[in-house]
Amino acid sequence: MVSTQVATASTKDVASSNDSALVSSQGKTSIADTVVSKIAGIATREVSGVYDVGGGASRVVGALRERIPGASVNHSQGVSVEVGEKQAAVDIDIVAEYGVSLADLATGIRRNVIAALERMTGLEVTEVNITVHDVHLDEGSDDETGEPKTARVQ
Repeated sequence: MVSTQVATASTKDVASSNDSALVSSQGKTSIADTVVSKIAGIATREVSGVYDVGGGASRVVGALRERIPGASVNHSQGVSVEVGEKQAAVDIDIVAEYGVSLADLATGIRRNVIAALERMTGLEVTEVNITVHDVHLDEGSDDETGEPKTARVQ
């Protein structure tokens, strides 16, 4: 009888460790990769110091898409994910603003992405890898027209 109780207790422990917010006795919730990548992309853009999300090619495609009338912004641009039943891993490509500490920026992105994904999806985020592809330098434009600033010294 003692061995039966031990077996039953270990079976319960295994069952409770397998349960998550997404898998329960009442059913299973599956979250598509595109949903996770969209949430991660939005959370990345919220962090101050991120100029753009995506590497060179994806930013070019995104810029072309934005010029098409009626087209929507691709929030998952520059984000790739691997999603399992309980966990997710995220890779993010960014362009940082000049002058921002890249280490602090990466820490802020990780914190924001992990918080958003775990809160919204219930998935455990195992890693957030960030690649900084470029640094954006404001080339002297002082308004939206893109015209250069007037010279300070004549």
